[in-house]
Amino acid sequence: MFDKSYRTIRKNGQSEIEIKKSKFICSIARVSSEDEAKEFLQVIQKEHWKANHHCFATILGKNSEIQRFSDDGEPTGTAGIPMLEVLKKNQLVNVVAVVTRYFGGTKLGAGGLIRAYTHSVSQAIQKIGIIEKKLQQEIFVKINYAQLGKLQHFLEQNKYVIKETTFLADVTLCVIVDNFEDFEKELIELLNGNVTLTKGEKVFVEKIVT
Repeated sequence: MFDKSYRTIRKNGQSEIEIKKSKFICSIARVSSEDEAKEFLQVIQKEHWKANHHCFATILGKNSEIQRFSDDGEPTGTAGIPMLEVLKKNQLVNVVAVVTRYFGGTKLGAGGLIRAYTHSVSQAIQKIGIIEKKLQQEIFVKINYAQLGKLQHFLEQNKYVIKETTFLADVTLCVIVDNFEDFEKELIELLNGNVTLTKGEKVFVEKIVT
């Protein structure tokens, strides 16, 4: 489990470029383990079984401690490492990128291959987008009905996320916050102490970066 915010791709996706008649297809996906990354690679290999190469790179773990890559027959250092560097540059984790190459008959040379694999992954990330998953705190806010309008206005003005609202004898709102202590002080002041706050679970909330 991550104990802080982290970045990953917005969704699984694919992007294609062509360089001197060679096709480079980058397929990229969210994964949570090495097994999932391998399974994704196997799916792409089966889908493009006629391709010449299936190079890949993956970064996993809350400290990016698992980093794997493969050149899959391309000259050493021209595919897997450049792909991994793109993932690292974008600060992505729990992601796998596979670049499938259909050879077009013209050799690109080491520099050309590095640029091609780098561009392939960069374009896919740019097309799909990046999100930040930030660990935040659920707070249950219990108030009386007369306070609801004032509280809703305050939460809306300060861009707090209301996860759900329950209407019983009193009103209870589940609000997502960064810091419990700061939020508690704000509400006690706003509602003159007539409020009950209870901590819920810690949850990851997605925010679009690009």
